[in-house]
Amino acid sequence: MARASGQKLKLLYLAKILSEDTDEEHPITTPELIGRLESLGIHSERKSIYDDIACLQQFGYDILQIQSRQGGGYYMAGREFELAELKLLVDAVQSSRFITTRKSRELIGKLEKLASRHDAGKLRRQVHVVGRVKAENERVYYCIDALHRAIQGNRQITFRYLEWNENGQLEPRRQGRLYRVSPWELIWREENYYLLAWDEPAAMMKHYRVDKMDQVEEIPERRQGEEAYAGLDLAVYADRTFSMFGGREETVVLELLPGLAGVVLDRFGREVFLRREGENCLRARVTVAVSDQFYGWLTGLGRQIRIVSPRWVREEYCGRLRDILGQYLPEAQMPLKEDQAWKSQ
Repeated sequence: MARASGQKLKLLYLAKILSEDTDEEHPITTPELIGRLESLGIHSERKSIYDDIACLQQFGYDILQIQSRQGGGYYMAGREFELAELKLLVDAVQSSRFITTRKSRELIGKLEKLASRHDAGKLRRQVHVVGRVKAENERVYYCIDALHRAIQGNRQITFRYLEWNENGQLEPRRQGRLYRVSPWELIWREENYYLLAWDEPAAMMKHYRVDKMDQVEEIPERRQGEEAYAGLDLAVYADRTFSMFGGREETVVLELLPGLAGVVLDRFGREVFLRREGENCLRARVTVAVSDQFYGWLTGLGRQIRIVSPRWVREEYCGRLRDILGQYLPEAQMPLKEDQAWKSQ
């Protein structure tokens, strides 16, 4: 009976051995297969191995045979994922800030099982390529699952929203009072996962970092904000909101050196209108959420770019610069004036 039951498992073990231990550079010979099966308590003969592999091929396994004087053998050729694809997935898991270090190792370990053990070693080396800051909220995976269920079920959710305190610990905002929103979309942007949701009291769409959400629960009430969501261009919303964070939306005209054309297009998209103004100057018209983050981006580019209009954005930016400089040089004066020197840089 033991031998009969072992024979029933024979095809499964053959498929497992070929999947885990072989690839084009590491075929396995028929005598080696017989030996591996014998170690599992399954008696095999050469002819039965041929028949079993033919059966697996007929079922759909892409098993190929190499003929060579060095011995040749069989290997699993076709897999769900190629090694290059698995490397991409491993790097995505490793680089994702919202996935904790421990969970990254678990997920990568599962991805390794989709390759042969020889290629799995190459994936393990990938893990150590880059060190990145990772999230610490292990509950994020259950949170994402709950959000998907609520979106699919057309239900509202409640949750607590967390923030870092001075001790480096996550604690609830608003003294732990629950947020209540209608979830509409999950967006991956700037290495983070965000929930796009309708806030009924504020009568507007808001976004929340998923790794800072806690105790997410679906409630029976149907979602609100459907009309606002239907009229939303998600690509445009993400470019304007996540790239420059929150703020009043405004069309801003910028002047910049030609060498910054790629920087502006990368930030705002290829639809940005660029026009040459003189020999060494470009003018760009962009729609942004005017905020401190937008001003910070401008400051990082220094004298190579400046705001032309609207005037209130230009003056507000100058005020921000005065405030910052005033912390170091209280007597500093920064008069508003036209400065063409930047064009000659």
